[in-house]
Amino acid sequence: MNKLSKLGVSALCGSLAAISAANAGDLTASGGATVTWLSEEGATTGNPIGMASAVTFKGSGELDNGWNVALTIAGNDAGAYSASNIVITLPGMGTVQIDQGASGTGIARYDDNTPSVYEEADGAGISAGIDKVLGVNTGTTIEITPTEVMPAGLIAHFAYSKDADGGNVNDKTAGGSSGELGSGWDITLEAGSDLTGVDGLTLYGGMSEYEQHQNSTAYNGDGSEQVYGVKYASGGFTVGFQRSEEETGETGVTGYDNTMYSVTFNVNDDLSIGYNHVESDKHAAAAHGDAEADSIQAAYTMGGATISFAEVDIENRAYSATAGDVSGHVLSLGLAF
Repeated sequence: MNKLSKLGVSALCGSLAAISAANAGDLTASGGATVTWLSEEGATTGNPIGMASAVTFKGSGELDNGWNVALTIAGNDAGAYSASNIVITLPGMGTVQIDQGASGTGIARYDDNTPSVYEEADGAGISAGIDKVLGVNTGTTIEITPTEVMPAGLIAHFAYSKDADGGNVNDKTAGGSSGELGSGWDITLEAGSDLTGVDGLTLYGGMSEYEQHQNSTAYNGDGSEQVYGVKYASGGFTVGFQRSEEETGETGVTGYDNTMYSVTFNVNDDLSIGYNHVESDKHAAAAHGDAEADSIQAAYTMGGATISFAEVDIENRAYSATAGDVSGHVLSLGLAF
């Protein structure tokens, strides 16, 4: 990890200058590289060799009034922009996060929260085309996480977006590309063992409501999403189960019901194995096929390197029986620096 110390974060806090100036802070850079081999049956994949590279910058500083400010800028493959967020910590109250990009705020943090040793059942590179909950996360959001007012073991997040699918915009500007979604909000709750009273047990849930442009052709109502799940860890085993529902407000596809479950086992400090499953029931006026994915996975860590493997089987990819069933495997070598 490279570290540049004593770098002021006044640029980060320029919009807060009327409140207080920032003291000197830190800026760190971290990254990783991944090499993958993907083989797929039932589909054309082309070159099976893939590479991912990512660099993340994190800055932090403290304002004269005691507030802490942190900035994260995440890069993606080939230097592409992924996401960024500014987190303001208010002592004795909690945090306020301004998020831009796919950072997993609001209900999107639970798109599939079941445990895995590598990726979600359909997230290892062979997609099942399943519609999962996103809430307002696709647009720039403001998320509040209170701390002092919450009972021990309970974490709450409240997210709001003025334009739930609006494109990223710079400071002192407005607009950006936008789709049919308008303003919306998400609420999520997560209860740990301090609240449940059972060691290793975690309960979580959330809901989202968002306005939607309506017309007689494509949309006839606003959208909503709900999710709830449970995870339990004991010894080397962790199991999880999750359900999510979406009311799309569309005239053709009215909603989705998703079910996920998984089990993982830590063989030792370095080796883990697991099984993940996801299935989605699509509610539509026209005929359709439900989508489903199963994955057996393993991960082995040695120092800063992780070798991961996933065997994936998919039925009715993208809810289409005509797309055929697909199966394949993914081998990954991840390097952190």
